[in-house]
Amino acid sequence: MARNNDRERTTRRVPKDNGRRTKKKVCIFCKDRIEFVDYKDVNLLRKFMSDRGKIRARRVSGNCAQHQRDVATAIKMTRELALLPYTQRTTSERPGGRGGGRGGGRATGLTRAQARPAAAVATAEPAARTEGEAEAGLELAVDEFAFDGEPDGSGSSE
Repeated sequence: MARNNDRERTTRRVPKDNGRRTKKKVCIFCKDRIEFVDYKDVNLLRKFMSDRGKIRARRVSGNCAQHQRDVATAIKMTRELALLPYTQRTTSERPGGRGGGRGGGRATGLTRAQARPAAAVATAEPAARTEGEAEAGLELAVDEFAFDGEPDGSGSSE
């Protein structure tokens, strides 16, 4: 069994003091004596959101507890009213999308159309028609929807 050698130490570690004291942030609402956080003031609320659209923490923003709650409520309200987005789109430099590189042709840089088998492409695209066939199909479609003015639609146009 291993002995605990820490018992023999009598001195405790003293936390480092670099001489740098970080100045505590002051709540801008308290400083400017703003009583109400306006949900319509989008520019002010953006200061309390990250670039991804998340609400910044109280220790980061420097708000007091009451104003942090008001800011969070105001941001949530503006999101519902579509004045602020829920999230921001970010572009990543990583290749692929969902599923990573587990096959499917995505990891090789192919588009979905290029990754599909040839049989699926052949069935997905309509067959080319000659000019005569296309006109006959157009006439057929026009005859189906012909209307002679009677409400029951039983008459023909010719």
